[in-house]
Amino acid sequence: MGKPTHLRIGELAKQTGLAVGTLRYYSDLGLLQPAQRGDNGYRYYSQDASQQVDFIKKAQTLGFTLEEIKQILDVRDRGEKPCSLVQSLLDSKIEQLQIQIRRMTLFKAELEEYRFAWIKNPNPESNSQEVCPLISSVSLNSAPPEYQYF
Repeated sequence: MGKPTHLRIGELAKQTGLAVGTLRYYSDLGLLQPAQRGDNGYRYYSQDASQQVDFIKKAQTLGFTLEEIKQILDVRDRGEKPCSLVQSLLDSKIEQLQIQIRRMTLFKAELEEYRFAWIKNPNPESNSQEVCPLISSVSLNSAPPEYQYF
């Protein structure tokens, strides 16, 4: 007897190491299309679906979001090579990382300034309401807004 032409979602989950729920989520987002749906509502995938999942996992490893991966797959599904889109998205990610690195470097320098100041004056004056007078000495306006989410 030959190899079955379609995989049930549980079989695809075993092949790819992903949870069934993740595969369903990918299907719901349009990243992974079932080859067919059974009368019972089950999703059946083609034999090459595991390659599609591998592509998704590799793209995520590069930092691509599921939305970006969908864009890439949509270009491919139109019969075009998505490599120029991939390169453009990658360039954007590198630029975003450069900005984050600069911000983080500035933030690290600011923290080091606090550490140095606190080493020089480890017990500042405080009132009894303060949890820690060191932290209470920090100005909320000292860090740019993008640092205030840390």
